[in-house]
Amino acid sequence: MGKTRLEAFSDGVFAIIITIMVLELKVPHDTTPAALLELLPVFLSYVLSFVYVGIYWNNHHHMLHTCKHVTGAILWSNLHLLFWLSLLPFATGWMGENHFASLPTALYGLVLLAAAVAYYILQQTIISSQGEHSVLRRAVGRDWKGKASPLLYLLGVALTMANPWLGQALYVLVALMWLIPDQRIERVAGPTG
Repeated sequence: MGKTRLEAFSDGVFAIIITIMVLELKVPHDTTPAALLELLPVFLSYVLSFVYVGIYWNNHHHMLHTCKHVTGAILWSNLHLLFWLSLLPFATGWMGENHFASLPTALYGLVLLAAAVAYYILQQTIISSQGEHSVLRRAVGRDWKGKASPLLYLLGVALTMANPWLGQALYVLVALMWLIPDQRIERVAGPTG
């Protein structure tokens, strides 16, 4: 099977996730700067989640660029990733509405952790279907960012119970690690279109 439908479906889900998140930004009924300031936690959680969705969308695009064909296992692995990412609007809204309280911030980290694990599973499923000498296998290499991210999310969740801002700092750190698109694939496979 070709990958066009998988890419189109995934792009649609990414767009819906962003749309749902932005709908959580409620317009204040007051015209004062204080009214906007009250929305700051919701806005900041939206910005972080928007960056994460952008990172996943960008790296997902690059990863699928390496696929020659799509198997049933790739389809299910992709749905697994999209499931966890689709929970991001809920976790984002709960965390922002509750001003980064411990439990909502920990849940946010758990959703990020689950999405990272699902991304890794999708990556390994693609490598398995394309072969050990596939473009993706060569591009991924040791994948230090992919291995460090779940550990940092786990540490962030644990630290959140002591101080939510420590967890948030780690979530931001992981986002910064991935902010620049994964250029390993472009180096091995060439530019993605």
